[in-house]
Amino acid sequence: MQILMFVKKEEIGNKIKKKPWPTKAAMEQVYEMKLWGGDNSDYYSGEGSHHPEILNPYIAILTSFLSSFKEPLSVCDLGCGDFNVGKQLVRHTKKYTGIDIVTGLIARNRKKFEEGNLEFQCLDIAMDDLPSGDCAIVRQVLQHLSNAEVHSVAGKLSKYKYVVITEHLPEGDFVPNKDIISGQGIRLKKQSGLNLLAPPFNLKVKEEKQLLSHVSNDGKGAIVTTLYSMF
Repeated sequence: MQILMFVKKEEIGNKIKKKPWPTKAAMEQVYEMKLWGGDNSDYYSGEGSHHPEILNPYIAILTSFLSSFKEPLSVCDLGCGDFNVGKQLVRHTKKYTGIDIVTGLIARNRKKFEEGNLEFQCLDIAMDDLPSGDCAIVRQVLQHLSNAEVHSVAGKLSKYKYVVITEHLPEGDFVPNKDIISGQGIRLKKQSGLNLLAPPFNLKVKEEKQLLSHVSNDGKGAIVTTLYSMF
């Protein structure tokens, strides 16, 4: 798959300075150019949201978690994408709010998915205030963001009682939290991955529990889902 660096180049004297694109523009281009695949789809959030070997165990474990509460939870899906995942979780919640930075994607989701307890909002999760709720789901979203943006998001997660984060991580030991430019790529190309409990994020949690780990068949790490109980 083609990897693009979402940067603008500015020539200063004889030097070229790379300037990151705004994240919204970068993510809009990912969908417009179908950099995550899905040539026959209007919007496609990648194999991680569609491949049955990845998706089915995730839906099963999240359904089990959400169904374990006597009173259903209100869920905020931070980076809901094409909603192929979230659409299977809505019925297990009191209220489900799907959030994404791409305006056209949110407009499409509003037309395609209609439930009484479902709404969509177009927000930049790093810059904007987040809706309230009991649980935040952040599935393979932070891995595409720079450390500055991850830090901003992490600072808002304490408003939720539970946070379920899924990240693509290298197998074995690795140096976490190497910085990247926000966009299509992830830290795996630097043999790194996110650990929100480690510097520079130092997220404070009451409890951490790994729910799921899917090891890639191509040897490119594992997709790991972790449940955090917040203070």
